[in-house]
Amino acid sequence: MKSRRAFLKAAASTTAALAAGPVQKIVSVKAAPMPLLPTSRFGTKEFKSETDPQRWRWFGPFSQLAGAILVQIKTDQGLTGYGMGGGGTAGVHIIENHLKDLLMGANALNVEMLWEQMFSSTSLYGRKGLPIMAISGIDLALWDIIGKHAGLPVWRLLGGASKTQVESYYTGTNFERAAKLGFRAFKMGLFDSGAGMDKESTSKLLGALRKAREVIGPDAKLMIDCLCRWNVEYTLEFAKRAEGLNLYFIEEPLLPDDYVGYQRLCEEVKGTRIASGEHEYTRFGFQELLRHKASHFLQPDQTWCGGLTDIRKVATIAQAYGVPVLPHRGGSIFSIHLPVAHSNCPMAESFGTAETGNELMELLTPQFKDGYYLPPGRPGIGAEFSAAILKKHVPTMAS
Repeated sequence: MKSRRAFLKAAASTTAALAAGPVQKIVSVKAAPMPLLPTSRFGTKEFKSETDPQRWRWFGPFSQLAGAILVQIKTDQGLTGYGMGGGGTAGVHIIENHLKDLLMGANALNVEMLWEQMFSSTSLYGRKGLPIMAISGIDLALWDIIGKHAGLPVWRLLGGASKTQVESYYTGTNFERAAKLGFRAFKMGLFDSGAGMDKESTSKLLGALRKAREVIGPDAKLMIDCLCRWNVEYTLEFAKRAEGLNLYFIEEPLLPDDYVGYQRLCEEVKGTRIASGEHEYTRFGFQELLRHKASHFLQPDQTWCGGLTDIRKVATIAQAYGVPVLPHRGGSIFSIHLPVAHSNCPMAESFGTAETGNELMELLTPQFKDGYYLPPGRPGIGAEFSAAILKKHVPTMAS
């Protein structure tokens, strides 16, 4: 009942904000690649043979943060909204050659209707993947305009703060620095160690996790991201061998569409939990995970799984199932509004924080203090893109 009241309150707040002031007619839509990490992060396209294991791990330039894009939407009332999406140049192509047709001349404040129109219009070739990544960037740019139109940060339009600060967990390799910054939860990814399911990889991975536990101490949360590299049998065996490490969760051990495999893991794994959903799309995909009881934690990424309009519904639906939502890269300025506002989002993954040398990611990170992100104070999403920043990082949008 409390969840329903909060949802209705949020809807009323948004309706009131949209009813005030003039229509915001869209007069310009632009999109451009904004890669935040190199494609080489996940390997190389130089393969030794047709059966080289790396051929199954070469994710290319359209996935993850290597495929980040920036969407810019302007209205006839002088407002400019920015949103981050995905899909790289392919996502940009979909916006410029299809979705832009649905946006030009429309009222930017009608975000629910525009989302449904974009989803329906791309459904014959979309529903998941690139079109939804593109829609995500547009949707966030529209919410940026809505917030600026109302003179409020977006989290206030979602019903206000459900918490004064959002606990964050750190993803990366420098656990020592992260601990000094105040993080109390840490996740290690399978980038260099433990990529395979052989004995040598297993021993190497368990050794790396033991070292991590020594650094962060016995009481901190420790997680592992498997990057969809394992199968059910190996995951069950690994969970058994890792029981002494007190893992908080194992993330994405299987490919995203293996709902039955994830269901089995959730039923049989002991000593830890299973997290998934980073590569799921829209409320329809997340409902499948929930229906199969295939995840203990959902991890939607708002910048590529459907934007804020759809994923706020996922958080409410998941709450009814008793499944918490931990947004992937939820610590970005584009994603932090949902965990600030929604009571079913207890933690958000780090973004930019402790990732030295990545200026753009640091710019797109909300205020961070002692392991927590603070609610943004600026109207809209809160992302600031000066002419100098655009010229340096998104040059095609600066012209």
